[in-house]
Amino acid sequence: MIKLNKIESPADLRNLSTEELQEICKELRTYIMEVVEEKGGHFASPLGVVELTVALHKVFDTPEDKLIWDVGHQAYAHKILTGRRDSFTTLRQDGGISGFLRREESEYDVFGAGHASTSISAGVGIAKGRKLSGGTERIISIIGDGAMTGGLAFEGLNNAAQIDGQFLIVLNDNQMSISPTVGALSHYLTKLVTKPLYNRVRDEIWRLTGKLPKVSGAVRRLLHTLQEGLKSFLVPGIIFEELGLRYLGPIDGNNMDELLETLENLKDLPHPAVLHVLTKKGAGHEEAEEDSLKWYSVSGKPSDNGQEQPVTLGYSKVFGKIACEMAEADEKVCTVVAAMREGTGLVSFHDEYPDRFFDTGIAEGHAVTFAAGLSVSGMKPIVAIYSTFLQRSYDMIIHDVALQNLPVIFALDRAGVVGPDGPTHHGVFDLAFLSTIPGFVIAAPKNGNELRNLLFSALDKFDRPFAVRYPKASSLEFDENGQPEILEIGSWEVLQPGEKLAVLAVGSMVDEAVSAMSHLESRYQPQIVNARFIKPLDEKLLRQIMIEFDAILTIEEGSLNGGFGSAVLSWLNEHGYNGQFQKMGIPDEFIQHGSRETLLSQIQLSSEGIANRIKGILSDFEIKVKL
Repeated sequence: MIKLNKIESPADLRNLSTEELQEICKELRTYIMEVVEEKGGHFASPLGVVELTVALHKVFDTPEDKLIWDVGHQAYAHKILTGRRDSFTTLRQDGGISGFLRREESEYDVFGAGHASTSISAGVGIAKGRKLSGGTERIISIIGDGAMTGGLAFEGLNNAAQIDGQFLIVLNDNQMSISPTVGALSHYLTKLVTKPLYNRVRDEIWRLTGKLPKVSGAVRRLLHTLQEGLKSFLVPGIIFEELGLRYLGPIDGNNMDELLETLENLKDLPHPAVLHVLTKKGAGHEEAEEDSLKWYSVSGKPSDNGQEQPVTLGYSKVFGKIACEMAEADEKVCTVVAAMREGTGLVSFHDEYPDRFFDTGIAEGHAVTFAAGLSVSGMKPIVAIYSTFLQRSYDMIIHDVALQNLPVIFALDRAGVVGPDGPTHHGVFDLAFLSTIPGFVIAAPKNGNELRNLLFSALDKFDRPFAVRYPKASSLEFDENGQPEILEIGSWEVLQPGEKLAVLAVGSMVDEAVSAMSHLESRYQPQIVNARFIKPLDEKLLRQIMIEFDAILTIEEGSLNGGFGSAVLSWLNEHGYNGQFQKMGIPDEFIQHGSRETLLSQIQLSSEGIANRIKGILSDFEIKVKL
């Protein structure tokens, strides 16, 4: 019997029997479960597509034929089968392989993907390039039903029918994204699943037609009319075929025999088509099958470093509690998420205020414009969204919110480096791109209590767009029975008086800057400022700092290009500051994956790195004084 440890590439699958392929699937599942439970990573999604992955690599001549995966975390089996079996144990670890698709990692990773809904558009582009270059490779885009709620997927579908030649879209339907899939498309796909009769009836009609010696035009027209009637009766919506794509399915995506037969029949279709495949998220793991949401991802076994784990709630859970407080205080408060109810901590809000909770599916642009509409209607919307996903709605933020000066609160989760998910998920650009937008208030809390203060301050003022960013980390301090303090917009807080050097720290970097003091000798005592507002700046305090301090250091967990430090430097230059200025933050490069602590240390944003920079600045002053 062929074993997984003998599979060095997909070519090794192509001479195997169905029974042997099924054994490989069992081993793949076991291996994925073992590694992910040990190291951490996505769990239910990759288990559900094991058979589909094996069948695709068996039938298609990869890497010559192009498999374009959507999102990427469903591609764990793909990684193992494409030369990364042994390195799979380093999944999402510092220096190891990525949890998503990366072109730099393998020729089999045709298109990098960490965000959803990209595979169809990418596939259409690759197919157009194939024609221009005279290629003959087959192109297959795999997309989940959750990702199909994204606008980019529909834009790709709108152009897919224009392809002259083979192009197969595999719709991997498990009725889930992270949260259960929502919206009209989800209901549409469910109806398709319950009425699979159409394809069988249509195929039988045309099979019988082909046996007729001569078919008159009138009979053809009658049969065509009958077929169109069958579409309306048996396939609700017929969205794919009306877009010019042949629809086939649904078929059982965990049945190897059915997959192989169907893919063999479809692989050389001379026109674009959609294959609807039903898979079971978490397949092969009983608990994950029963609760794929709970088993969406696992954190892995904790490292035995002898350190106690913090008991303070993470920022996401703290935000969820505060959102409920805001809803209780004001009946117009509502929340909007893009398929991230659990991730943003809003499960309790959904349960307590279901009429004021809105999930748009994986449609970030729509979520922002939808929230703008809520604001116009007199509601007070909070858009809870990961910083990395906010990037997908940049035009809507400008055109639909800021340009109309509509009050919308943006709660930006996972701001800064997020750890093992890597560069597709690091939220490092929000400070830079939001700072360029007129009228925006941007803030970052030093802890959970200040998150409450900032959110309630946004609600109290509520006359403009207001963004509050916070990291994927412990909230450090949070009093669940505390009361909000309304802060003056643009006000900073001096945490520690000092001399010579003023350290202006933003959000998560405040605690790191304070902790840095323990690494410094007593003669090094800079002033530590909690720069909780990134925009507007605290100009009153900045003027005072200009006069009193010989050097200024800004620290932010965001892009150095165009971020907080750049804004402070611009202001200082305009007002004639002659002292030394330095800034710390995310360098002009994409930060790779690893633990959050490791990554912060690598880019010198740990307390030790900050202490070294402070010591260097103040040591320079000592040398100058001696000279």
